[in-house]
Amino acid sequence: MFRKILIANRGEIALRILRACRALDIRTVAVYSEADRDSLHVRFSDEDICIGPPPGRESYLNIPRILAAAEITGADAVHPGYGFLAENPEFAEICERAGLVFIGPTADQIRRMGNKAVARRTMMEAGVPVVPGSGDVIEDPDEALAEAEKIGFPVMIKASAGGGGKGMRPAFDADEFLRQFPIAKNEALTNFDNGDVYLEKLIERPRHVEIQIFGDRHGRLVHLGERDCSAQRRHQKLIEEAPSPAVTPELRAAMGDAAVRGAKAIDYQGAGTTEFLLGSDGEFYFMEMNTRIQVEHPVTEMVTDTDLIKEQIRVAAGEKLEWDEPLPMNGHAIECRINAEDPDHGFRPSPGRITTFHAPGGPGVRVDTHVYDGYVVPPYYDSMLAKLVVHGKTRDEARMRAYHALEEFILEGVHTTIPFLRKVMVHPDFAAGDIDTSFVERFLTDA
Repeated sequence: MFRKILIANRGEIALRILRACRALDIRTVAVYSEADRDSLHVRFSDEDICIGPPPGRESYLNIPRILAAAEITGADAVHPGYGFLAENPEFAEICERAGLVFIGPTADQIRRMGNKAVARRTMMEAGVPVVPGSGDVIEDPDEALAEAEKIGFPVMIKASAGGGGKGMRPAFDADEFLRQFPIAKNEALTNFDNGDVYLEKLIERPRHVEIQIFGDRHGRLVHLGERDCSAQRRHQKLIEEAPSPAVTPELRAAMGDAAVRGAKAIDYQGAGTTEFLLGSDGEFYFMEMNTRIQVEHPVTEMVTDTDLIKEQIRVAAGEKLEWDEPLPMNGHAIECRINAEDPDHGFRPSPGRITTFHAPGGPGVRVDTHVYDGYVVPPYYDSMLAKLVVHGKTRDEARMRAYHALEEFILEGVHTTIPFLRKVMVHPDFAAGDIDTSFVERFLTDA
């Protein structure tokens, strides 16, 4: 087992990793930007090092400074969390060359799944259902239009190296396609330094359902059921739950088998998530694979009674997975992302000082957060302040437990998504489990 792990991240996930390390009796090193000097992960870590100014490129994305911090402190492993360098194959390779264990999959696995066109081809070869599309990147607009007409409108133009909804543009006819194609390429180039795009058939009003997978270095690879992430805005998830209200045991087995089959095609190691679009007809299609721990991993932990971060660390240290078959899902869990955003004004960011903070509690209530009274929300990073995760025997019990916990959640000084999330919990469509990826937009239009 590792002696000391450097946590190459910030916020709630850095604190979450720190707690898993404590449970395994592993010392921790926190790195932080000047804007995060007073963050809790810095206060609670065994050692800490400032790695630069607030902008991510000068701190949390600065590989030489992170490696220098690891060398200075004598860390023998690096946990990247999610975001920043978590899916950067060059970082994984550099860590390995520096004698550090990268707690995640191999650089080759990250690279293959990070390129959406390559990932799509890999899954097709493994027999995993994929959305009809171009398969490869397309440079020429006229050639792309011909391919779009062959696929059939509506289509989605997608960044090959993308994620998080960036570089994605829908087109419902030829004229709109020719307008959106260069915009998607420019967005892809701006956000990922890679302007490649490909095309997929646009599945209208699907659910977004993902499968948690886990592999070790001994050939064992299993899935831990699904999470429903359909409540999202502009492709950004707001609420996640497990299990999905739309997934039957038979469909769970089919989706789980497909996810495992695709992961085995690249001998996947560590935690990963295979994301699918689920149509109203019950057909599902591979969308992408995230080669890291997900923001929403706690809902899987709640229904399977596991610690996925601990398991990540154990597997990276060469130990065998604790399970060799899918785990049963007990009860229902819902996660609400508490963001520093103003829902009444287009969810615009709301940085500033938190003047009052009180987290809810009680049976089945968990809050993952790095904020506190007096904490200053910086404007430089993702706006998530906390994750409220609840568990109940049934979906209705979990839903109402989330509603009441949101009522008890006091967070003042900045605008947050708490009032919005509370309304969603009692919306008739959400209560009935009758949602898809357009639910939030429809809800905002109706409100």
